[in-house]
Amino acid sequence: MKIAVVTYGTEGDARPLAALCHALDAAGHSTVLLADASTLGTARRLGVRSQALAGDIQGALGASGSIANVVAQSHNPGAAAKALAAIANANAVAWLRQTVEAAQGCDAIVSAGLAAFVGLSAGDALRVPVIGAGMFPLTPTRDFATPFVPPAKVPRWLHRTSHRFVNAMLWRAFRPAINAARAEVCGLPARRKIWDGHPMLYGFSPSLLPRPADWPANAVAFGQWLPPAGAWQVPAALQAFLDAGEAPVYLGFGSMTGFDAVRMRALLVEAMAGRRTVFNPGWSGMALQGLPANFHGVGDVPHDWLFARMAAVVHHGGSGTAHSAARAGVPSVVVPFAGDQFFWAHQLARAGVSPAAVAGTRLTAQDLARGIAWTDDAAVRSRARELGERMRAERGLARAVAFIEATLAR
Repeated sequence: MKIAVVTYGTEGDARPLAALCHALDAAGHSTVLLADASTLGTARRLGVRSQALAGDIQGALGASGSIANVVAQSHNPGAAAKALAAIANANAVAWLRQTVEAAQGCDAIVSAGLAAFVGLSAGDALRVPVIGAGMFPLTPTRDFATPFVPPAKVPRWLHRTSHRFVNAMLWRAFRPAINAARAEVCGLPARRKIWDGHPMLYGFSPSLLPRPADWPANAVAFGQWLPPAGAWQVPAALQAFLDAGEAPVYLGFGSMTGFDAVRMRALLVEAMAGRRTVFNPGWSGMALQGLPANFHGVGDVPHDWLFARMAAVVHHGGSGTAHSAARAGVPSVVVPFAGDQFFWAHQLARAGVSPAAVAGTRLTAQDLARGIAWTDDAAVRSRARELGERMRAERGLARAVAFIEATLAR
């Protein structure tokens, strides 16, 4: 089968889909991945055929960019929907044109991220089935509220409604630009209602978030989608640092930006108080120069390799990082900034492998120091090891490929 996969977002959005494409290719299928140019590094490393979509997600993540607005108003679903839609709406015509061209002759489209409605529209134009994909749950359920509202703040009787409400707000924010692109690129009629009924395939762990019993049969989650490590070699300086003492703590907030990097860097140094630390500044702009000797700076290091060698992982709570920390069998301290990060922070705390999260906009050195001290408890570390063992046994990619094959066969 030939399958086009389209997504738009940060590296955390594109990396698991590159892993899915690689697994589909290995199973004898032919894929092409469309995503932002800056997030296609994993696809290139794996030999996955890829195309860069129009736009610049790192530019949008700047101090005045749309995602920065999400960071500032992370618990306002309406503001978040508008900020996310601003990125997609500016590129809707270009993305739809590129997706339709790339998916010519394909048997299906897998559609995710900020390009989800573009992929669904391309499926309408080409009359091919579309499978939605996501790293957090979008399918309504009574078990938990939508990831885009504060966890545990919505009463159970409103859980399903919260999903429908946020999904409707997102569609309302995206709809004008999507409908204009449908008309201009494909000559398609405007859609009034959001798509419904297509299969949804999720790259998160049922050990961390059990599948809701009230989900339809075509909504499934089999486990994290991790790319193979390949021929990566540990840098000599990092290996020397790891060998020089006890297991360090990892600090890194991935693609998060739009916060006071100077303040955050000083806060991190104070909180660590001389404890051995592996520090990845990510896209934040925090400088590596002038850090104390207990800090070792790193760039892009495979999380599955690195986290297993850490005493704890301090991170922003993105789906991929949260899963990688849990899968490694080590405790987390989550400092969420935006979107579904609060949701995953809540799931890790519910599993007993992370303390209650403190938002990045409110974090103090004392908060972080208390969180790291919490992870030193033997019972916490035992729970983390047990959760990691369950997650490592899930075979998420293999089961996702089998689901796609069975779905398209029908």
